[in-house]
Amino acid sequence: MAIVAEVGKELETCVVLGGRGFVGKWLVDRLLRVGNWIVRIADSLPSLQLEPSESLLSHALSSGRASYFHVDVLHKSHIMKVIDGASVVFYMDSRDSYAHDFYICYTIVVQGAKNIITACQECKVKRLVYNSSAEVVLNSWQDIHGGDESLPYSSKFVNMVTDLKAQAEALVLVANDADGLLTCALRPSYVFGPEDNYLSSLLVNVAKSGWAEELFFLYSLLLVTHWDVCQIKEEKDHRLFYLHKISRHFIIGLGDNMSDFTYVENVAHAHICAEKALRSRGSNICGKAFFITNLKPMKFKDIVSLVMERLGYQRSMIKIPARVIQYSTLIMKWTISRMSNWNPDNVPVFDIIELALCHRRFNCFAAQKYIGYSPVVSLEEGVALTTKSFHLARESSLSSDSDTDEESNVHKLLGGRKAAEILLWRDEQRTFTCFLLLVFIHYWFFLSGRSFLSSLAQLLLMIASALWGYSILPPTIYGIAVPRISWSFFEISEVDMRNCFYNLAYTWNRMSHLASLLAQGEDWSIFLKAAVPLYFVKLIIADCLTFALGIALALAFTSFLIYEQYEDEIDSTANVIFSISKGAFTLLMRSLPLPLALIHSDSEMSRGICSSRLKIQQ
Repeated sequence: MAIVAEVGKELETCVVLGGRGFVGKWLVDRLLRVGNWIVRIADSLPSLQLEPSESLLSHALSSGRASYFHVDVLHKSHIMKVIDGASVVFYMDSRDSYAHDFYICYTIVVQGAKNIITACQECKVKRLVYNSSAEVVLNSWQDIHGGDESLPYSSKFVNMVTDLKAQAEALVLVANDADGLLTCALRPSYVFGPEDNYLSSLLVNVAKSGWAEELFFLYSLLLVTHWDVCQIKEEKDHRLFYLHKISRHFIIGLGDNMSDFTYVENVAHAHICAEKALRSRGSNICGKAFFITNLKPMKFKDIVSLVMERLGYQRSMIKIPARVIQYSTLIMKWTISRMSNWNPDNVPVFDIIELALCHRRFNCFAAQKYIGYSPVVSLEEGVALTTKSFHLARESSLSSDSDTDEESNVHKLLGGRKAAEILLWRDEQRTFTCFLLLVFIHYWFFLSGRSFLSSLAQLLLMIASALWGYSILPPTIYGIAVPRISWSFFEISEVDMRNCFYNLAYTWNRMSHLASLLAQGEDWSIFLKAAVPLYFVKLIIADCLTFALGIALALAFTSFLIYEQYEDEIDSTANVIFSISKGAFTLLMRSLPLPLALIHSDSEMSRGICSSRLKIQQ
């Protein structure tokens, strides 16, 4: 289908299958900017939801230069309706739509590719360009130094999706020159860019957390708590929120491995170059695959440092040996595969660990020579554009958080009243006065060398003398009025006294109930919860009560303020320690023997059952 544009150019129709995916959006945008195409966008989304930044696409839809179609690649009839009359099809399958189920992935990737090829042949489409991946030639933990298109397909794919994409790529290349269809495939290496929720978000999270975040999470859960892997997968994002600041100072290995990255707009540009090259029907182009990169290999630590610098994060300091991480990863993969049916190859953190440890450099000489590819956006500019999008998203989230103006968690924890105001130094003069008063009390009772009763007696004597002296002061001294202390100042309301006695009674009853449970000896958990704190209290009272009270006094006026300043870091550490302690406590409880009282009660019950049976028989 071809029409004549207003400027005299003849516009051809092309179809972008997967046009709402990460690379597909950029390809559609670039095709519209070129101005030689009528673009049909096909995707699995039921309807087209435009973003505010897609003004060009919105204008093209209103003018008829673009249209959207809902397509299921599993139905060939749907595909044929969209590509009928088109001269070019760009197949951009999106990794975001893949599931962890092999059957679903196979039907989408491999069977979908078969349906697309067949539909193109039946509809007499001239050219088909498939967006593959450089990972189709990667073996797990294998280094590649300047690899070109002569590399065979991998014998041990890094993950299931890559294996299926290799099969789809082979189908596309074999279909070349069948029924007049010319095909080729592009293999971009580590595509990144704005709005990417895979590699770009992983790089940003790596820059934030220091490369060890998810590894530390998986390692601690697998080796300590032995939780089910499905539960790990469901709670992963929630727990990584708490681990976000813990492992930010760790670096995996030296980071000197070289890798090729590709900015997403360069991938879109390469597809247009490949389509132009297919028109020539050259033997070096048709039925071939081409590696696509930014033509500038970079050390992994440099790319992460560049991202960190753009985002304003501090560089990591502590280095973890690469071999330790590699062996730990292999152990975790083996453990995950044995614990459930969840495929460890689908865990993104393992991909980023391999990326951080292996050399992955590709030779793009063939793409430069035969399809005329060269990057239109440099690597530094691509990183700047990518981090800018994440930086803007972070600023918007921070601004929305600041608008709420909520109280901090520690302020709520302290009750949000006078105690919170004092301990959080809201009023520095008042807080400092309270601190000096408590220091004086600590010195008077514990550091003065007197007994507690004698110190209390002397303190009461001083208070009584001060009150008597205050009472005999004249109403005015040199023209300054002396306020009088009313009798109500020394009174305690009936409600306060009743609440105080209620609390004392409640505490006494709880202790009595706990003592009765301990006397029965039926629960190891209650025994440990009571014995361990009492043992530590005994150590403190016997050896270092004075020192412990001094430390507690200092911490009371500093720890809450520090916690408020570093709330995320402390919460993350506390949650990890709690999770590990909970798992260790559970394992300990499972290994303890049954209490004797419980065994005795079970034996008495069994005897009663036997005696009742004998009576029935008699």
